[in-house]
Amino acid sequence: MIKLGVNIDHVATIRQQRYTDYPDPILAALKAEDAGADLITLHLREDRRHIQDSDVFTMRKMIRTRMNLECSLSKNIIDIACQVKPNDVCLVPENRSELTTEGGLDVIKYNSTIKDVADRLSSNGINVSIFIDPDIGQIEAAAKIGVGVIEIHTGKYSDAKFTEINNELFRINEAVKFAKKYGLKVNAGHGLSYDNVASIATIEGIEELNIGHSIISRALFDGIYNAVVIMKQVIFEAKAK
Repeated sequence: MIKLGVNIDHVATIRQQRYTDYPDPILAALKAEDAGADLITLHLREDRRHIQDSDVFTMRKMIRTRMNLECSLSKNIIDIACQVKPNDVCLVPENRSELTTEGGLDVIKYNSTIKDVADRLSSNGINVSIFIDPDIGQIEAAAKIGVGVIEIHTGKYSDAKFTEINNELFRINEAVKFAKKYGLKVNAGHGLSYDNVASIATIEGIEELNIGHSIISRALFDGIYNAVVIMKQVIFEAKAK
């Protein structure tokens, strides 16, 4: 069964709109775990637009599953990650002007920096993954760095229309096959929803999906518990076919 990571960033987004102490992303994470989330994902951005430092430290103490912290290559952010020691860190690109992460990390361009950061995190007992586009060259570069896990960026698939959908699915499928030749664990995420997750869930070799915005959006109407349960069910039914 594919594992589901629930990203709770956008609970904090609502909170930060008014700088209140509610809604509490920690409580959302605990309820997501109760509903069957296999891990909790959160992104500590350099601009702190949603998740705050205190959220990260408290989350580490409170959740019962795995904590997956998304981080840029910024020394300040990596310093915090090494203090918190989450189970996993996923290295991601970051641009202050973006609404959300727009693409995968360029492992070829930032190879030496990524290797240094990955080595530092690993020496602190943290599992490291890299968020990359479904590109053969990027996967090969990630494998040569020595990380054991990649997360494939599914944003282009999620935004695709008509024939583009099958083209993007083909790219992701081929990327997963290529990654497996290197012995990499493959996760996937970004832009996945109740309507489009099934096709990704059926790809052989993907072990974990990280989903946030669509789950938090559904939670406004159905509650976080039900939103997670329904997403788990959609994934389960897709794999069972």
